[in-house]
Amino acid sequence: SPKNVSVSINGSAEIVEGDSVTLICSSDSNPPALNFSWFKERTFVGSGRIYSISKISSDHSGEYKCKSRNEYGEKESDAVTLNVMCETVSVSITGSAEIVEGDSVTLICSSDSNPPALNFSWFKERTFVGSGRIYSISKISSDHSGEYKCKSRNEYGEKESDAVTLNVMCETVSVSITGSAEIVEGDSVTLICSSDSNPPALNFSWFKENQSSAVGSGQSFSALQSGRFYCEAHNQHGSQRSDAVTVRVHHGAGKNVIVITAASGGGFIIIIIIIIIIILFI
Repeated sequence: SPKNVSVSINGSAEIVEGDSVTLICSSDSNPPALNFSWFKERTFVGSGRIYSISKISSDHSGEYKCKSRNEYGEKESDAVTLNVMCETVSVSITGSAEIVEGDSVTLICSSDSNPPALNFSWFKERTFVGSGRIYSISKISSDHSGEYKCKSRNEYGEKESDAVTLNVMCETVSVSITGSAEIVEGDSVTLICSSDSNPPALNFSWFKENQSSAVGSGQSFSALQSGRFYCEAHNQHGSQRSDAVTVRVHHGAGKNVIVITAASGGGFIIIIIIIIIIILFI
């Protein structure tokens, strides 16, 4: 049977994921070996004196042996161990898949690199935002929406995870209204309510301060009397009210059309269209 069967590794002793590796089986048998077989943990993986692996991965790590055979028998080599240095990185989100404004969110970076990762970095649309395996956001807002990636590094290099997307569901936000509406008795003021909430507002309700019941619904409302009125916008995550606008009714005469546009302090824009219809006394 063959004698002195051995396996040698052609290439660097440090095998990094993606490299090519060649194992060579040597035998000084007499008569010469007729064939060679390769085994990984006793599973047959190939034949021939040379066994090559291109683009090696962590799945190729393990013990390899060569078995040499001639007409008098066979002989197995000692095992050689392939320890593939690799890095796989992924990001997971803890908590609900639906992230609502004001929630706390934790992103966890996982790496099964060999050797272990030394450090982690976090990026939002390629802008560095933090370091460490865990990245937490408390009181999340719509500004935090976007794609996040984790970059893991060990002594052999770095690897970036696939992106995870945070889509923050925000409720409508309140705004301030500048100015007031002053009209003559018999005129009306049309108030229009808009919301840039995510997801969009499903419906709108109108209220007069100090009254518990709604005085109107829909995006527009016509006020005929003095008072402070506000709009409430609703989506599936909740509701938010605007600041109130004051309507004052006076006795008088004249004819005018005035449009007052409120400055937006957030999600609401309330446009007050004041249409003054004058009754002329002859």
